[in-house]
Amino acid sequence: MIRSVLAGAGVVVLLLASLVGLLWVFQRSLIYLADDGPVGSVADLLPGGRDVVLHTSDGLDLDGWYIPASDEGAATVLVANGNGGHRGMRAPLADALSDAGLGVLLFDYRGYAGNPGSPTEEGLARDVRAARTFLLEDAGVPGDRLVYFGESLGAAVVAELATEHPPAGLVLRSPFTDLASVAAEHYPVLPVRALLHDRFPVVEHVARLDVPTTVVLGSADSIVPPEQSRAVAAAAGRLHRLVEVPGAGHNDRALLDGDALVDAVRDLAEHTTG
Repeated sequence: MIRSVLAGAGVVVLLLASLVGLLWVFQRSLIYLADDGPVGSVADLLPGGRDVVLHTSDGLDLDGWYIPASDEGAATVLVANGNGGHRGMRAPLADALSDAGLGVLLFDYRGYAGNPGSPTEEGLARDVRAARTFLLEDAGVPGDRLVYFGESLGAAVVAELATEHPPAGLVLRSPFTDLASVAAEHYPVLPVRALLHDRFPVVEHVARLDVPTTVVLGSADSIVPPEQSRAVAAAAGRLHRLVEVPGAGHNDRALLDGDALVDAVRDLAEHTTG
């Protein structure tokens, strides 16, 4: 009997060790769900938009789409995607924001939609800085009319960017407190805090900021627990609004380009530009 129990325990330990090993090696392929496309044509998806190329500090060229603001005094929104899909899937959001008079930049991270490179926390930080540089230097967008919008993982990306380059306003959609906390929700038996290479400490970043911040979440989000997004809002140094969309899940249209989301971005943009 004892031998059988010990043998069974040994099998469980071996399986857990194997699982931990696989997670250590392949974790970034689980975090970054890079989609090669096809992305589609900007002319078909976003009339008035144009193809642009962003140049990162480590020598990569990334593809993006830019729609100038229809009003010279309006804000421009830098959109940082979540961990899946590509910019073509965010075209409805960009279209809605453009209809509201705002400028919009969509882009894909390294390793996504045919872009070179492989995604990492450091790499995405370089990518979003390239997007900001394009808007300021190539598109001529004034810094006091630049709003960052981050979706899920993208919320972590723009929160980190804001600590070095504060925007006029910051919108975080379905943000997690930090990557290990959300990973622990999905892999509760694994020591994810010890294993993760990439950290994305969102709460730590937003607590340092003094910019108007809006947090948008879905009350039925099964990917990022709503309480984590609320914790981000509570930590924000200058919370403008907390918008909860009743019954909305992480990938529901309501949180992709729904009225409540678009209104939240537009409201913050109007607030920051006076």
